[in-house]
Amino acid sequence: MQEFYVVDGYNVIHAWPEFNELKDNGLDHCRDKLVDILSNFAALSGSQVKVVFDAHLVKKGIERWEIINGIEVFYSQEGETADSLIERIVGDLSKLGTVYVVTFDWDEQRIIFGRGAYRITPKEFLAQVRKTNKDGQKNFNKQDPTEGYLEDKLPPNIRQILEKWRRGKN
Repeated sequence: MQEFYVVDGYNVIHAWPEFNELKDNGLDHCRDKLVDILSNFAALSGSQVKVVFDAHLVKKGIERWEIINGIEVFYSQEGETADSLIERIVGDLSKLGTVYVVTFDWDEQRIIFGRGAYRITPKEFLAQVRKTNKDGQKNFNKQDPTEGYLEDKLPPNIRQILEKWRRGKN
C-alpha cells in the first residue's frame, strides 16, 4: 500500500535544528533546503511526499502548487491556513493509502485523525528521515561495486547457459 507524507512546511522548519541559522536570512533558503531533504527521503523510502506552506497572510496570494524534485509543494491562498489545505489534501489521499501528517499543531492532529491519517511530530519525522538516509547510504557505500549484480546471484549452471546464449553458442 502506498505511503503518503503531508508535511506542514513551516512547522518543520521551526522545529528542526538544521534550520536555526538559515531562518535568520529568510525563509526562502529554508523552504529550498526542506524540499531537498524531503526529495531525498521520498527517493530512498519510496513514499510520496507533499509539503504545504502557509501563505494566508500574503496579500492577494492565490493557492498554487508545483513539483520540485518529485515533491509536490503547495502554497495556501490568502485567508487560508496551511492546516485547512492539509485537511483537504488528507481527505483526498486517505482513500489511496496510508497518510502521515507531520505537524505539532494539536487542533490539526485531531482533525486528521478523524480523516483516517496518522500524525508524526516533526521530531519523530526528523529521526525517520535520518534513519532512512543512513540506511540508504549503505547501498551506495559497498566495497565492491559489482556486489549487487544479478549474475552473482544466479546458480553456476544458469550462468553457463546464459553465457553460451550470449556468445551465440546454443
